[in-house]
Amino acid sequence: MIDLLLRDLKLSVRAGGGALIGVLFFMTVVAVIPFGVGPDLNLLSRIGPAIIWIGALLAALLGLDRLFQTDRDDGSLDLMLMQEQPLVLTVLIKCLSHWLANILPLVIASPLLGLFMNMNEVAIGAVMITLLVGSPALAFIGAVGAAVAVTLPRGGLLVSILVLPLTIPVLIFGVSASYAAVEDPAPFLPPFLILVAITMFFSVIGPLGAALALRNAGD
Repeated sequence: MIDLLLRDLKLSVRAGGGALIGVLFFMTVVAVIPFGVGPDLNLLSRIGPAIIWIGALLAALLGLDRLFQTDRDDGSLDLMLMQEQPLVLTVLIKCLSHWLANILPLVIASPLLGLFMNMNEVAIGAVMITLLVGSPALAFIGAVGAAVAVTLPRGGLLVSILVLPLTIPVLIFGVSASYAAVEDPAPFLPPFLILVAITMFFSVIGPLGAALALRNAGD
């Protein structure tokens, strides 16, 4: 499993541009917001957590179609289907490698974009923590869509269409927890714990659904 994790990380680095394109797209989405809403710094600071979460969500969808497509093209997917170890565990490792290579850089870049949106230190920290906790759920959800579309020649758009509605609960509670950290009457812990529960739920359901879809595709 460690070898598979290191292999996927090396492939992500050798492919080039995956994490960089995601971060650049993330920055572009956030950077165009001030041009649309105007130079009101108070307004930007209020909507900042939601904008950063939406930008991270959209950027996380990039590259999902390649999660299993590369393995299918070079024949590695057939070997994964025939191996003795559970396919669910293999899918889990691939989800973790995708998160480390493509989504974690978005979390690291979020404080810089928080400053760009005139957010204070507490809000920036809250957004980063909620992204760190909630973003793995995006990888687990995306694995299901990538597995369903693995046999399609151009399944990138289909993956986004399948995955985006399922990510709405992650977005809702991630933004709610971020706002609660800076608004005194709103408690931070309840939405944050729900976000943790959502990530744990999809960490089980996501690999199971993706493994089932890959089995059906292999048949």
